[in-house]
Amino acid sequence: MVSEFQAPLTAEQIKSKAREFGGDIVGIADGLILEAAPPDPDDPRRPSDITDYDGERVIVIGKKLTAGTTRIPRWDERHKYYNDELTLTMLEEAALDMVYWLEDQGYPAIIIPPTHVDPWRYRNDPGEHLDTLLSLNHAAVEAGLGTLGLNLQLLTPEFGPRLMLTAVLCSVDCEADQRMEAALCLGPECGRCLSACPGDVIGHWDRDWPACDRYRSPHGFAQLTEHLTGIFDATDAASRREMLVSEESFNLWQSILRGAGVITGCRRCQDVCPVGADYDAMIKDALEEIAEDTPEKQARLGDMKALEADGKTSAGYDAQARWIGVPAGDAQG
Repeated sequence: MVSEFQAPLTAEQIKSKAREFGGDIVGIADGLILEAAPPDPDDPRRPSDITDYDGERVIVIGKKLTAGTTRIPRWDERHKYYNDELTLTMLEEAALDMVYWLEDQGYPAIIIPPTHVDPWRYRNDPGEHLDTLLSLNHAAVEAGLGTLGLNLQLLTPEFGPRLMLTAVLCSVDCEADQRMEAALCLGPECGRCLSACPGDVIGHWDRDWPACDRYRSPHGFAQLTEHLTGIFDATDAASRREMLVSEESFNLWQSILRGAGVITGCRRCQDVCPVGADYDAMIKDALEEIAEDTPEKQARLGDMKALEADGKTSAGYDAQARWIGVPAGDAQG
């Protein structure tokens, strides 16, 4: 781009404008760092995989989830799906406003939504986990907004994991933020995310993503294809009609209309996490007890704690240590 057409912008001006448009937290990551340190070297998903020109800065914007729906303990509550879809709509509008503002200043920009996956990566397997075009959780860590937790979700000082993220790519010449060095997550010493998970998909600084998708997107593509296959395979017209007018069909239809239950779904691990200033103030009294906890889950957490007490690390931690941060005890030492 011709610099004469670009207004000089500072990082604080950009963040202030993002907050004005509706973002609750904002950070700016260095695109070159995301290029050099992708979260999965075997599947990098870097800014350069999206654009050759406008990825030098990654502006990460977060919108908090509503506390009222967070206080509902059921993971499969459609009120939560719907409210989260509205929050996502606000976040998308904030990102679009940000893009148009940046382009008015002379900087072409691109929205990286939290729900869009590359269709060219789809391999005719509805159950396969597909990642977003850029890992927003990792970009948020590089943007100084927080660190990753035991289940690899983003934790922030303000809202813990109770927020949605989007990003805007551009090549504005401004200062980038730095990663937090100290971990926000207490790991298996806390383990509330693992205890609460209805699908029991959380490992030792890891997550079974395909299994998690069945809960994160309970009326998503995999469930739709399974339901339609069941209708096609039914042996008689009465059975097909019964399946066609079932509650499952209704939920799938309703979810297609707005995305509630497709692009939103279970967030039980986010709800119960004690990290974040909002937890004690707004949530703790409703969610302190975890009904999904079992002796088996506690035994697994005990094994994790014993491993870490011996100074050993898991494969998940080794792969994600840059974004998990330094444990509190190590930082103090």
